[in-house]
Amino acid sequence: MDVQPAKLNRTADDQLAIEWSDGQRRIYSFRELRDACPCATCREKRSQPVPLLQVLKPEEARPLKVNGMTPVGHYAYSIEFSDGHDTGIYPFKLLRDLGRPDSAAES
Repeated sequence: MDVQPAKLNRTADDQLAIEWSDGQRRIYSFRELRDACPCATCREKRSQPVPLLQVLKPEEARPLKVNGMTPVGHYAYSIEFSDGHDTGIYPFKLLRDLGRPDSAAES
């Protein structure tokens, strides 16, 4: 993929904006990013049936935040979430497919 993130901004308490090198700006909720984590553990959890009663750890019950994003080479970001999860590597293609276009940026 030739398109790469050009700028990252937190737009709200629970949102991230990425401006791409082709000028497109997309908005991502922290929850959407966490739910789309591509790591093996999260992919396995998504493939299992959801138990009727899920017990949440205290950190999972708090509002989700992104504590940090670290570049991985020239193709992805590693995202550290406030629930302690930090093993997902988000390739630029996945990030580009997630989120929604920022309609405010197009006005």
